[in-house]
Amino acid sequence: MRVVFAGTPEPAVPSLRRLIESERHDVVAVVTRPDAVAGRGRKVTRSPIGALADEHGIPVLTPRRPSEPEFIAQLTELAPDCCPVVAYGALLPQRVLDIPRFGWINLHFSLLPAWRGAAPVQAAIDAGDEITGASTFLIEAGLDTGPVFGVITEKIAVTDTAGSLLGKLAETGAHLLETTLDGVEDGTLHAVPQPTDGVSYAPKVAAEDGHIRWDLPALAISRRIRAVTPAPGAWTEVNGTRLKLGPVEMVEEALPERVIEVRKSGVFVGTATTAVRLDQVQPQGKRMMAALDWARGARLQPGAVVE
Repeated sequence: MRVVFAGTPEPAVPSLRRLIESERHDVVAVVTRPDAVAGRGRKVTRSPIGALADEHGIPVLTPRRPSEPEFIAQLTELAPDCCPVVAYGALLPQRVLDIPRFGWINLHFSLLPAWRGAAPVQAAIDAGDEITGASTFLIEAGLDTGPVFGVITEKIAVTDTAGSLLGKLAETGAHLLETTLDGVEDGTLHAVPQPTDGVSYAPKVAAEDGHIRWDLPALAISRRIRAVTPAPGAWTEVNGTRLKLGPVEMVEEALPERVIEVRKSGVFVGTATTAVRLDQVQPQGKRMMAALDWARGARLQPGAVVE
């Protein structure tokens, strides 16, 4: 069937690529967020979805708001049968939702109704969930409230970061989205309303959410760091300077809360329970490096603390 794909970041790329390669579906256009300034060079950059569409000669629509009359007219003229969505990043008005005859089908990276919202993968790791997954559902006016077509599950490894887990879900979710479109077109797949219990929300993660609270237990700190890695990133302050943190290792012995201890075996920080060992860190203006290399250069005084 004729589809107009809506998406923006890298996790949406496997789904678009799969639909481009599909023999059953014809991607007649993509909708993505407008080009934005990114990177150290502050250059105006196409979104990953826009760039992939350009490679394949697919028209790219970049409305600032999906409610713009020009965009609505363009979409109406394209006459899509369905609009698959993966992390597009903007709310769709009802007038736009009504255009495709099979509606807008969203691939969401959680087991709905758990973790509705912008950051489901980060929320699942932060909460200590053992299992997560992805769901395809029909978009309606509410926030991720529409009836569900299908789900896949994924075990969360103790070493998973938001980046690694999202990468896995993006690949398996792409297959789920394609098979959902197949079933909808064939009339063999019908959406089922979400249950009313088990609802939870995952708001967008801000940079401040990466500021580590060392008065929390080591397990909670480890989860939070993995949840915000790679973006927006975990960080703390040492001697008034921000230090970005990679995932940490929990150890059995305790140290005074917030105190940094440098040993031959590593750099350790006290929490509300047991200590954690820092692995990779990134001082401001520098590259990621081993925590021991940073500590040697930082010339930390005995009793130095993280803030």
